[in-house]
Amino acid sequence: MYAEEYKRKLVSPDQAALAVPYGGTLIHGLSMAEPPALLGAIAARVASGGLGEITVYSLLPTETACKSILAPELAGAVKAFTWFVSACDRQLVDEGIEDFIPCHFHQVPRLITDGPPLDVCVTTVSTMDEHGFFSLGTANDFTSTAARKAHKLIVEVNRNMPRVFGQSHLHISEVSLLVENHVPVRPFPEEPPKEADRVIGQKVAELIPDGACLQLGVGSVPGAVADYLMDHKDLGVHTELFGPSLVKLIRAGVVNGRRKSLHPHLHVYTVAQGGPDMLRFMHDNPSMASFPVSYVNDPRIIAKNERMISINSLIQVDLTGQCNAEFLAGHQISGTGGQLDFVRGAYDSPGGKSILAFRSTARDGKISRVVPRLEVGAAVTTPRMDAHYLVTEHGVVNLKGKSTKQRAQAIIGLAHPDHREQLERQARKLRLA
Repeated sequence: MYAEEYKRKLVSPDQAALAVPYGGTLIHGLSMAEPPALLGAIAARVASGGLGEITVYSLLPTETACKSILAPELAGAVKAFTWFVSACDRQLVDEGIEDFIPCHFHQVPRLITDGPPLDVCVTTVSTMDEHGFFSLGTANDFTSTAARKAHKLIVEVNRNMPRVFGQSHLHISEVSLLVENHVPVRPFPEEPPKEADRVIGQKVAELIPDGACLQLGVGSVPGAVADYLMDHKDLGVHTELFGPSLVKLIRAGVVNGRRKSLHPHLHVYTVAQGGPDMLRFMHDNPSMASFPVSYVNDPRIIAKNERMISINSLIQVDLTGQCNAEFLAGHQISGTGGQLDFVRGAYDSPGGKSILAFRSTARDGKISRVVPRLEVGAAVTTPRMDAHYLVTEHGVVNLKGKSTKQRAQAIIGLAHPDHREQLERQARKLRLA
């Protein structure tokens, strides 16, 4: 029965693109779930003049979206919005081609639910099982919400997208149209750690007790942290981003979820980013549990995990403890994402800690990431009242309970020695010393 329904709904990408109405609204899958065939066909229809005045919502778009539906030459016919700026659409935001929507990641599904009508959702899914279910694989996030709100759900079936469990399934009866495109899923290679990252990684690992539940993202610092966790025991996972560093810890038996107070034995996530090895590990793995970001990143849910440890990064911190992780030199370069979700959720967890780890300098030591005050107009991703542990290669500081003067001195101690004298002078001017 399901196989027949599958055949009836199977069309070419060009045929599927015709389902997007003129003047309609479109949301596409996130990151590795961006559907290349569908986005390419929709973009081609726009370029030919057959489709226009459409509104597109993205989050952390990759080149798949940026070279198709978000291409600058289509700007006259496409009004683009993003909930999180990526490297490939920063210029679009700077030039006003795309608009940035400030938000917490866990609230994006509500923005969709409470927002205007949604005509079409397109995303990549796994192959269908014998019961008629597809899996969202690497991207549950807001896509599961958009898929069920949209007037039409169009999926791009790819056998390379892993089938995972949790609340990650869409039934063939929910799908309007489908296309097949069995290409390699776009990988997200990890940046190799630098020496400073390794020092930071060791310091962060020392803050993590056995039996802790981790939120560990993707990148050089999380990778370095994982390297120093190999002797830990009974760690768990409740994370926004699932990546290769966590795969390594699970395979080593360090992460097993046995002591988790919420979803024991399950590795909970909402988005995954990595390469083919990670995808193979995830596929049909009963320990992988994918849930919507409205659940995974809800601070109240995060706090239910005992000994919750969140590890995130930042661009700048000022002497009061205000943390900026998204704004640089007058430009919006990323977004709030889930940082504050996990900062607050981890601190409210019994025995939990929120850790913001970062290199003390940029541009080969010329620029200090510890600054007297954040620049005018800069975003405050984590307010000073929420900042808990800060870690650089030069030290570890717990800001909770410290006065403004105490925290200023502690934060100066995290800076590179070459910049501390100037920071001390600025602290005195600001009456923080």
